[in-house]
Amino acid sequence: MLNLLRHHDGTPFRDLNHNGTMEPYEDPRLPVEERVDDLLNRMTLEEKAALMCHGRMMVGETGETGEAGGAGPAGEARPALTGNGIPTGVELITGRGLTAFAMMAVPDARTMAEWNNHVQGLAAAERLSIPVTLASDPRHGFTANPATAHTGGGFSAGPEPIGLAATDDPDLVEEYAALIGRELRAVGIRLAIHPMADLATEPRWARISGTFGEDAGRACRMITAYIRGLQGERLGPDSVACMTKHFPGGGPQAHGEDSHFAAGRRLVYPGGAFEHHLLPFEAAFEAGTAQIMPAYAIPSGSGLSEVGANFNRDVITGLLRGRYGFDGVVCTDFNAITGTEVPGITTFPPRHWGVEELSVAEQVVLVLDAGADQLGGETDPELILSAVGSGAVSEARIDESARRILRDKFRLGLFEDPYVDPDAAAAAVGDATGREHGRRVQRRSLVHLSGHPVAGRRLYVEGIDPAVAARYGTVVDRPEDADAAILRITAPYEKREGFLEQFFHSGSLEFPALETERLRSVASAVPTCLAVHLDRPAILTPLTGHAAFLIGEFGADDELVLDAALGRAPLSGTLPFDLPSSMGAVEAAREDVPFDTRDPLFRCGHPTAHEAPPRG
Repeated sequence: MLNLLRHHDGTPFRDLNHNGTMEPYEDPRLPVEERVDDLLNRMTLEEKAALMCHGRMMVGETGETGEAGGAGPAGEARPALTGNGIPTGVELITGRGLTAFAMMAVPDARTMAEWNNHVQGLAAAERLSIPVTLASDPRHGFTANPATAHTGGGFSAGPEPIGLAATDDPDLVEEYAALIGRELRAVGIRLAIHPMADLATEPRWARISGTFGEDAGRACRMITAYIRGLQGERLGPDSVACMTKHFPGGGPQAHGEDSHFAAGRRLVYPGGAFEHHLLPFEAAFEAGTAQIMPAYAIPSGSGLSEVGANFNRDVITGLLRGRYGFDGVVCTDFNAITGTEVPGITTFPPRHWGVEELSVAEQVVLVLDAGADQLGGETDPELILSAVGSGAVSEARIDESARRILRDKFRLGLFEDPYVDPDAAAAAVGDATGREHGRRVQRRSLVHLSGHPVAGRRLYVEGIDPAVAARYGTVVDRPEDADAAILRITAPYEKREGFLEQFFHSGSLEFPALETERLRSVASAVPTCLAVHLDRPAILTPLTGHAAFLIGEFGADDELVLDAALGRAPLSGTLPFDLPSSMGAVEAAREDVPFDTRDPLFRCGHPTAHEAPPRG
């Protein structure tokens, strides 16, 4: 696939521009900056604009006929469109010149690796053979949300990031992040659209499971370990680059509503804790995060411009690049400008909070003036070309962004070899060692909240595969016929209308009265373990005096929950956030201030901590 040539001195090189001569950007011996300079000087404005679009891609996106689009002589495009005229990933490479894509669903490791090689081959047939960078939201956990995380593909599952925080073990997290990196690299994914450096100071927020919790000190330790695990000590061919998000901190969402929706368009700081939310990002900078993604929401009342962070020059140029000196790629959060269509399902509106009244052209100019390098989710380079053509943006400004994007491609070694081995990917991803590693981290994340393990041979279970439970005893149909009950339940949330809204657990943290009564009824009939999936804090006050055993979990296999519930394995995790005692306490708390709910049922750090961690 590489088709290496040899320079007259014997140096092997890829003939990327198809002229038989080793140009400076093709010379693997030269410093990255020299190679970037040479390639940038060869690129047209159109090619630079294409670099600045970061699309989405599905494995196998080929067009109506089922045959992949390709490139003819000298890169002549062969468009491939979906039935409704939306360009496929193939057409975006061969027709529009895009070289960055966030992968959506991945069927399995071999198919993903083969797809990587296919799209890299398409890119290699273009004029300058600029390799594709494939990116991904998290896909090593238990959360499936088309806008934030994926499951499937056979990867070695651990707990959600909030469960990594529950281990409070940086060495363990770095080891597991290194495993994530190895598996992503094996299939061709070289950019992680994670970690989240947001602090979980607002208990109602739907994205808490993707964070490292409420305690800034612990979050900083986890961020450092996670980035080092994925990137290594420095970004290189053995790295997966990290795009840390959502700068300047997406945790203090007004009333806990998420910024994917208009109700969550504002970050708020009633406690004046804006600076506190920057602490995990400072740790990410120190660890060398390659890229940054700003937040959708408006940092309202922070003293910065009252527009979403993607459009905000105070946030990107002033704070991120100015104060912190960050010179890596800044990619906007996805589809902040134009929205997106899911063919046959729905259309999501743009998340252009604070600039809704501006035209698309004006919003693009604002994003570029703010200092962003890539437009997440956008696939039309004409958006950028029009900004230059109007005189609102200079080509020199485009060069700044193109330079940063190319630099990461070179550092990752993609110009030397963007291809992967499908056989090796199939063997390595989700192998027995990786799965056991993930289970070990899952086990370490389980938290003993209250009570003691249950016991018995006759088991009543809910939320657990009966076939798995049958390995531990006889499964019965009624609590009253059991020696013990083990119930896996999810932290409460309000069901919302809308396709995307259903994936975001928002609103009240209280169990409905009927559900509380039902759970108490089971607990009164038989000693009961409640294993609560804490994708965000839950109000467990009405259940603590009734359940024999309360466990907090953040994504774990049924076997591990059963082992814990029946006392066969110790629980060593600690809570990564406070568990409030009531909704009244939540509603009275300030969104930006950690540990601000009155008289929490369990403190962050429970069961070992009895006081809140320091806020500084």
